Amino acid sequence: MLLKTLSFSTLSILFVLIFIGGYVSASGVGLTCPDWPLCPAGLVPLQDFIIEYFHRTIAAITGLMVIITMAFTLKSKQAPKEMKIASIIAGSAVIAQITLGAIVIIERLHAHLVTLHLGIGIILFSMMVLVTLYSSKIQNNNNKKTSISNLEKSTVS
Repeated sequence: MLLKTLSFSTLSILFVLIFIGGYVSASGVGLTCPDWPLCPAGLVPLQDFIIEYFHRTIAAITGLMVIITMAFTLKSKQAPKEMKIASIIAGSAVIAQITLGAIVIIERLHAHLVTLHLGIGIILFSMMVLVTLYSSKIQNNNNKKTSISNLEKSTVS
């Protein structure tokens, strides 16, 4: 149950992050905060940097959630091999995204880097969809086993 909730929450915040990233890119505010990882004012952003700062904050939370989801998936005895592979790819992709996000800022939004950043984001999202689907399947299988076990107990009694 925990893995299903964690993976769905991670996928949800990742979905929100992609929308925020699209807004940052389309509105041209990507360089309003020209330093990385913090804005010039430090931890508390000035109003001019608030959108980009919000994007970075949500990205940091999402990155942490992807890594935690990967750790829980790898630790799970019920997770199939394919789910573990998808979670490793997602964990690797999130590290690549963070690194590439910094490079994108340092290189002043070079078009090829921004496109690569989006592409890795799509891979990350796809892998988290797989992890979430597998976690739902595990949960459904556990519910069926419990139901069958309860049915067997009631017929024996």
